[in-house]
Amino acid sequence: MSRDEQNDNAMEPKLAPELSSSALPPGNTMTNTMNTNSQTLNTQYRSRPVTVAVDPVSLVISECISVTSAMRKHARWAGSSVSSILGGNPNPVQLGPPSPLLRPGSKGSAMSAGGDSAQDLGIANRWGLRGKKGKSMQDNPLMAGFGRLRHELSSCKDIHEFDAPALLNPFLQVIQASSTSAPITILALKAIRKFLSYGFINPGSPRFPLAMQSLSTAITHCRFEASDSAQDEVVLLMILHLMEDMLSGPGGALLSDESVCEMMETGLTMCCQSRLSELLRRTAEAAMVRMCQIIFEHLKHLEVEAGDDLEALDNQANGDMEGVKMVPSTNGNDVIASSDAPGGEPRESSGSENDGNLAEEKPAREPSEADPDDSAEIKPYSLASMKELFRVLVDLLDPHDKQQGDTMRVMALRIIHVALEVAGPSIARHPALAVVAEDRLCRHLFQLVRSDNMAILQESLIVAGTLLETCRGVLKLQQELFLSYLIACLHPPVEIPREANIDPSLYDGIPQRPSGVKPPPSQAGSGRSTPVPVKDRQKLGMEGGARKPDARQAMVESVGALTRIPTFLVELFVNYDSDANRGNLCEDMIGLLSRSALPDSATWSTTSVPPLCLDALLGFVQSLADRLDKPRVSDGLPDQVRLREERRRKKTIVKGATKFNEKPKEGLGYLKEQGVIDNDPASAARFLRSASRVSKAALGEFLSKKGNDEYLEAFLDLFDFSDKRVDEAVRLLLESFRLPGESPLIERIVTAFAKKYFTTSGSEVVASEDAVFILTYAIIMLNVDQHSPKLKGQKRMELTDFARNLRGVNGSKDFPPEFLEMTFEAIKSNEIILPDEHDNRHAFDYAWREMLLKTESAGPLVLCDTNIYDADMFATTWKPIVSTLSYVFMSATDDAVFSRVVTGFDQCAQIASRYGITDALDRIIQNLSYMTTLDTDGLSNTALNTEVKVSDDSDSVMVSELAVKLGRDFKAQLATLVLFRVVKGSEHVIDSGWQHIIRIWLKLFINSLIPSFFNNDTEKVKLPKIPLHTPSQVIDRAAKTADTGLFSALSSYISSYAADDPPEPSAEEVESSLATADCVKACDLESVFANIAVLPAASLSSLIEALLNELPDDESSAVPVITVKPESIPSSPTSGSKPVSRKPMYDPAVVYILEFCTVLALRDDETVELLGKPVAEALQMILRDSAQHHPILVSRAAFYQFSVLKASYDHDFVRPPVLLHTISSFQSETLTKTAQLVLQGLKLCIDHPGPLRSEIMTSPDFWVILRTLASSANASPTVFEILEGGVSGSPSAIIADNYEAAISLLNEYATAAKIGAAVEQKGERRQRNTRPPKKEASSDNVVVSRGVKAVDLIFSMTARIPHLMKQSHLENSEAWSAYWLPIFQALTTQCTNPCREVRSLAFSSLQRSLLSPELTCSDHEEWTAIFGEVLFPLILRLLKPEVYSSDRDGMSETRVQAASLLCKTFLQYLVLLSKWDGMLDLWLKIIDIMDRLMNSGQGDSLEEAVPENLKNVLLFMSSSGYLVPPDKDPSQEKLWVETWKRIDRFLPDLRNELVLEEADAPKDSKAPEEAKAPEEQQPTEGAAQQQVQGEINNGQEEVGSSLTGKEE
Repeated sequence: MSRDEQNDNAMEPKLAPELSSSALPPGNTMTNTMNTNSQTLNTQYRSRPVTVAVDPVSLVISECISVTSAMRKHARWAGSSVSSILGGNPNPVQLGPPSPLLRPGSKGSAMSAGGDSAQDLGIANRWGLRGKKGKSMQDNPLMAGFGRLRHELSSCKDIHEFDAPALLNPFLQVIQASSTSAPITILALKAIRKFLSYGFINPGSPRFPLAMQSLSTAITHCRFEASDSAQDEVVLLMILHLMEDMLSGPGGALLSDESVCEMMETGLTMCCQSRLSELLRRTAEAAMVRMCQIIFEHLKHLEVEAGDDLEALDNQANGDMEGVKMVPSTNGNDVIASSDAPGGEPRESSGSENDGNLAEEKPAREPSEADPDDSAEIKPYSLASMKELFRVLVDLLDPHDKQQGDTMRVMALRIIHVALEVAGPSIARHPALAVVAEDRLCRHLFQLVRSDNMAILQESLIVAGTLLETCRGVLKLQQELFLSYLIACLHPPVEIPREANIDPSLYDGIPQRPSGVKPPPSQAGSGRSTPVPVKDRQKLGMEGGARKPDARQAMVESVGALTRIPTFLVELFVNYDSDANRGNLCEDMIGLLSRSALPDSATWSTTSVPPLCLDALLGFVQSLADRLDKPRVSDGLPDQVRLREERRRKKTIVKGATKFNEKPKEGLGYLKEQGVIDNDPASAARFLRSASRVSKAALGEFLSKKGNDEYLEAFLDLFDFSDKRVDEAVRLLLESFRLPGESPLIERIVTAFAKKYFTTSGSEVVASEDAVFILTYAIIMLNVDQHSPKLKGQKRMELTDFARNLRGVNGSKDFPPEFLEMTFEAIKSNEIILPDEHDNRHAFDYAWREMLLKTESAGPLVLCDTNIYDADMFATTWKPIVSTLSYVFMSATDDAVFSRVVTGFDQCAQIASRYGITDALDRIIQNLSYMTTLDTDGLSNTALNTEVKVSDDSDSVMVSELAVKLGRDFKAQLATLVLFRVVKGSEHVIDSGWQHIIRIWLKLFINSLIPSFFNNDTEKVKLPKIPLHTPSQVIDRAAKTADTGLFSALSSYISSYAADDPPEPSAEEVESSLATADCVKACDLESVFANIAVLPAASLSSLIEALLNELPDDESSAVPVITVKPESIPSSPTSGSKPVSRKPMYDPAVVYILEFCTVLALRDDETVELLGKPVAEALQMILRDSAQHHPILVSRAAFYQFSVLKASYDHDFVRPPVLLHTISSFQSETLTKTAQLVLQGLKLCIDHPGPLRSEIMTSPDFWVILRTLASSANASPTVFEILEGGVSGSPSAIIADNYEAAISLLNEYATAAKIGAAVEQKGERRQRNTRPPKKEASSDNVVVSRGVKAVDLIFSMTARIPHLMKQSHLENSEAWSAYWLPIFQALTTQCTNPCREVRSLAFSSLQRSLLSPELTCSDHEEWTAIFGEVLFPLILRLLKPEVYSSDRDGMSETRVQAASLLCKTFLQYLVLLSKWDGMLDLWLKIIDIMDRLMNSGQGDSLEEAVPENLKNVLLFMSSSGYLVPPDKDPSQEKLWVETWKRIDRFLPDLRNELVLEEADAPKDSKAPEEAKAPEEQQPTEGAAQQQVQGEINNGQEEVGSSLTGKEE
């Protein structure tokens, strides 16, 4: 074992207690120290100091003894004095040992350290290493330093008050001495680190800054004898730790820029030394990372101190850069110079030369007497050292520097990454740092990401991502270049593969390629897409090319990290997609993520790429959703409207540029038409020069074409050639377009250039345009000669050749030699880049220069932490997102994927709904509807639907083909849930998506999975629920016993087979149906319908349109449904029945659609106005083709149409006459089957008085419908109710137009009451035999009741006759016949009704009508018809045997009443009749009628009644002076003679009984009275009527009592 190793081993136990003692400091002391340090400047860099339990001075002395003891074990110091052990100053004579700041490498350091053997020998002799015993020996300067420290420590009471440089000085000399071995240096380094960690040297120590500066200088210039590599590396490791402790400690902020640079240079050198072990290099890298964190964290504190005056900080840094320089050794040389190392010349360290020289002049033993201002001269490090460090690290990345290996670049990338993580935004704020990041860092990074070395690629991507995340505000064009490259690399080059179960329409929104990619040859924009061969472009960093799978994954991870920045994609959208000169980065990025999220992208990348891309895509959606409810911030941000217009203009420019590249004239014409350019060459030239999308080859061809001279001149006018050499002007011009290949075209351009240059440049070198022309050609040829790859191996043109070619062309003179030389050298060293033609390294440099030139004009990147652009951004990017979610949903098998995709759909729907992006929401609904498997054109077959009751405490479930299929498909159930979750709350935005939703609703409805939710609104449509097909079977499994043996199963099967029933559903089918029912229930469709019910009218129009579009066009296109039995309730036929083709089929879905539309349209006045017309047209179409539809559909359609009619009467959507005619035209069978709802609809419309009721009730078709349906037993009550309402309503709906129709219909109802006669007569027979306990009245029969009411209504209409006659435009005679006769005829008809109740009421009504004062209000010719057309026909009918036989007892009485009525009516109007010429004929006819009644063979009643009635009439006529003997009034002779002539035929005794002649006998005695009798006895008309009316009333009472008596 070597002596050094023994020393090291001996020291280890000594260090152990120190470490253990430091590990357990007293709690109170530690707490107090922590509180104190928290108030110290920059103490956050350092953990709290460790307290010690031993005496600090004693500990320092122990460290001194440890070092000196180790030194004395070496022969070089074996004879040194013991002052370092004993203390004191052994050598009063100062030999000038080096001061603590003595630099290695200076003269003093060489002398003091004994750098060579001659000096060592001399010093050894002088110090008496071979001297005599007992003599005082002079100490070696290294040992003497410890002696002085011991001497000074002897008087020290508090180590914290001891001079810090003096405490460190001897240890620092050991570290810098090249003659010490590694173990000794290790001891010195350990001691110093211990002093720092224990706080012996702290900010409170005297001259603390100077001590830190000295320590920095010493450890960065450490020297020792190289012996064992392991020991050497321990030294280096301790130096690293010490540097880290210094920077992170309280003194770190006091270090100077030079010190920081030296320390970082030392660390970098260690990182880069390949001869060092991997462990040490990695440790050095970790230390560099930590120190870099601290340094750049300090930048933020500098900003806080500078406040708003950051510019002053940058100006100060520029001034401090003179002495700050880092030159890390990266070429394999030793890290630390040692005496034995090869090539170990001492390093010159910048910034400390003066200090070393100054130190030589000062005595080493008096460090405490140094200039008290030393510490004031040390300026704390600031931006200067950071800039230098950043520059050095960035320069290490240069991919073209062959001296730097990839390992070194990876290390530099990691350190830079830390700097960006810690202070990226601060770096961007300071031009001194930002300019490095913008240019060199980005340039190197964007070339390193093309590397095939995965370590380089990954670190480059990480750094580039962090750079863009933290500094993107100043990297607008750089970011575009980087992202464009990544997109070009990652976008899959193949089409999306077709999957069997995935419809291509689901993913047609995913782009196949980025928007900026054009067919080859691609065009140069900012230089990044210059088309050179792909292989070379990959090398030059111009193209993505075919990257390895791992590389693709690393790139995807980088993209994902960027997209996780909440505002990143918004900023892309605002800064690039909304800028006409930039690419659509946001759109392309979303397109890339969408395409790469598909499973097939794993085939050319890795299996991690699809989920990574999906995660990034969903993260973007999540960020949009999270910002929905945030306040809209727009201060200082670009206007949304302006950006929208800019994007519109960008599309126009892109289209115009594309057209120009193909056909320039067409492109310019299109741009002029769109207003992008004006109609002048200058505007076109400005556009062509600035537009990056214009092909430079196409531009060159266009400018050089004949006829485009004005454009060429305008294009040249855009250039400023003043003060430029010809080659500079040519370079400027030719970088804007590609020269054409044909010589005449080149000549045209060069000629125009020569003219422009000569007139505007102001150059005194060229003599004429011709000279410029020739020189320009020569320059172009020289450029090709010097740089064409085709001339490899051939001799290139020299300056002399170039000059010879131009001899005598400058106005017959030569160009100046220096002018030609500058031109030649400029072309030789820097190729004129002809876009589309270069293929060397200058390609990237040219593109980069061009990009940097555009940086200022492009402006800074707008940072957008806002949601005001989210709507426009989502409207632009939703297609690929929704398509990808759909594809992934259909292809996924992982629950985690389903969960994320479902959330994505939901959030997309929220965003689309909030921002009103209808197209997006419709597409989401369309795709989800497809995934549910329910959105198909045809309805599912319901023939085998079976209702199963599973248990007593549960509802029954309908087992159907659809329910079973959906219940087995988990993915379809999930899609259904997501679909209606998307729909709920977004109903107001949906447009075309309704058609898919409706199809699903219809399928669920006809399979009894949902009710018709809208049917709950009974206020709008008062109808029962829509009938569905009756299930083929209803099975109650709950009622079946659990014990089902073989016999019961067999019998069940046999009975099922015999009945030809479908088999019972299996348990699995029932379970699937239950799953479907649960799924549908979870969809919460009731809420959706509730939301629809309150939608704005405008939002409902699309729903109505979609609903109506689902109606079948004709029978051939109708969905296949089940043939329905003719009963009103439909039922499904059994499987064995054959549908009758002629019978219309019932489709509940059509009813569902029509009813839903009607409910929506009738919601309020606004919906009626907006939606009523299309609904009415659809309903009318159904009614028009009633024969083709099932009665259930027709009846409900009729009711819906009446409902629409009532609500929309003011809008004339439905014309009542047309609707009524349509219904009246129904086939009789159809009308009967639809009667209930048709009448309900009619009743709805005529319930209230108004124009609608009048128009309906005056329509002939209305009465046709009523008359047709009155004969129907089911419809008759409703018809009568309608009729009664119309007649008795207030005001009455009966007018001239419907008067006769109403009376006729009422008459029919009264006639129908004849069935009551049987009941009455039966009661009479029963009365004769036995008295019943309770009387059975005929009016208990509803038909009789209606008949009675009908008679009442007929009579009530007499009150309206005078009003109707006044309104009538008819003549008096016609009007009387039109209004009175129908009533009389109806009443006389009912006077012969077999039903006594009806007959009695009719007779009394007729009597009241006939004796009504209103009857005689017109001329005689009309009202006298009451005899010939009313009373006579009535009596004649009563005399008919068939009438009499219908009720023998009752008709007898009626005849008596009729005879009495005839007489009373005659007497009532006798006065008026006496003035009528036809009175005699009328009277004679009455006598004849009485004769017929008398001889009708009825019996006693008529034989008594007729004479009595005649007697009354004759007496009245006689008393009134109408019937008098001829001798009294000769004018009445005829009446007298004819009367008695007729009466005597059947009542010969009546004349004698009355003795009218004798009543007038005493003529002479009463002459005066007789003379005036005619006047006195002649009754007035009013008196006669009053008299008769009294008799009538008495007669009515008699009639009633007689009828009652008969019944009793």
